[in-house]
Amino acid sequence: MTTSITGKPFSWRFTTPLFIGSVLNPINSSLIATALIPIAAGIHVGVGQTAILVSALYVATAIAQPTAGKAAEVFGPRRVFVTGILLVLLGGLLGGFAPNLTVLLVSRVLIGLGTSCAYPTAMLLIRRRAQAAGLDRPPGGVLGGLQIAGIATASLGLPIGGVLVQFLGWRAVFFINVPVAVLALVAALLWIPRDVPIERRSPRAVVSSLDVTGIIGFALAMTSLLFFLSSLPTVNGTFLAATVVLWVAEVLWELRAKTPFLDIRLLADNLALTRTYLRFAIVLFCAYVVLYGITQWLEASRGLSEGTAGLLILPMTVVSGIVTIPIARRNLIRSPLLIAAVACIAAGVGVLFLHTDAWLVITLIITVVLGISQGAGGSGNTTALYTQAPPEQLATASGLLRSFGYIGSIASSAIIGIVFRDSASDAGVTSIGWIMLGVSVVLLLITFFDRTLKRSASA
Repeated sequence: MTTSITGKPFSWRFTTPLFIGSVLNPINSSLIATALIPIAAGIHVGVGQTAILVSALYVATAIAQPTAGKAAEVFGPRRVFVTGILLVLLGGLLGGFAPNLTVLLVSRVLIGLGTSCAYPTAMLLIRRRAQAAGLDRPPGGVLGGLQIAGIATASLGLPIGGVLVQFLGWRAVFFINVPVAVLALVAALLWIPRDVPIERRSPRAVVSSLDVTGIIGFALAMTSLLFFLSSLPTVNGTFLAATVVLWVAEVLWELRAKTPFLDIRLLADNLALTRTYLRFAIVLFCAYVVLYGITQWLEASRGLSEGTAGLLILPMTVVSGIVTIPIARRNLIRSPLLIAAVACIAAGVGVLFLHTDAWLVITLIITVVLGISQGAGGSGNTTALYTQAPPEQLATASGLLRSFGYIGSIASSAIIGIVFRDSASDAGVTSIGWIMLGVSVVLLLITFFDRTLKRSASA
């Protein structure tokens, strides 16, 4: 149920908390990268042990994004958004004062869960706002701003983390969440309209509406899958078997669920939406394999510091934001997705030549090209999802989009682990280039031959 809105429905007051909240997840995904070695020294553990702090946020986010979307559809998006911000606040404080690795792990999980609430709830709030204002779709700049905040800012974490660690110490990468969360919380309480009162229902009805069994099954299956991918290049038979069994059980349950958390029938019937998920995963795979893999190579083989390597990746964010704005304003879909696929292919070709003397120039070109891919692909896929997902399932569908993105990022980590098994070598970089080319060609094919893609949201 929505009420009519007069005046400017998408004023800066309404969008500001949504953008601030959405920026926390992508930045935290890479913010800690430069802090792992200082953390290990600070709490007296091996550097290898701190890697769990990276995967913990990935796993928590991949599970929590669609879960937060489902909860927003049942309890109201403002309530879920505010709850998420409070979790981020708690996680930032807990990590900042953490005495050991266990507490840091809990902190990262809380930050992952909390930051995951912003993007899917923002999508639902924007949809409802547009409906209340009598609009078929929100202004393109709104979805574009959300795209920049929620996806394009991922590479900002590296330089920000490097500066924080260098001048304030590793605890600052946790404490930085506190003032940002407070700002988002105050803005949300002041400017996001209250949700309608929650309808009184029995606990059993709430469990059924949320599909708690489906959520638990999805969490277990996703965790097993991500741990299996993280174990590569060694094939862990236990994780592989558990992944197969858990996903089969999840699919069978969701086919019978009255209000499924993971609507298998929707994904099977709405193949256009399924292809959007796959395209988004591939675009982020290409971005993250450079974000983490090539930066490792720059540090190990070219002797760059963490801060310098992070600055070389910075154009990816800047270009992505610049590209997103005109595409989002026009609500374009098909052409930016084709541009993103071609850009990924071009980046893969560039990676093949990184071992030459022109590595510095080529690195800058790759980051610019991938910025185009992220901006065009992120904006096009977000607008496509907005038109393809059923309105009543938009929040869950938006969260699932982000889950697919994190599957892409985890897959990139697995590939990096395989090709850099012994060291971050030139041969490994060449392998990354060929893999990027292969998946990018698939991306181009599933985009070019997808006749369901509209020219724009208004077409």
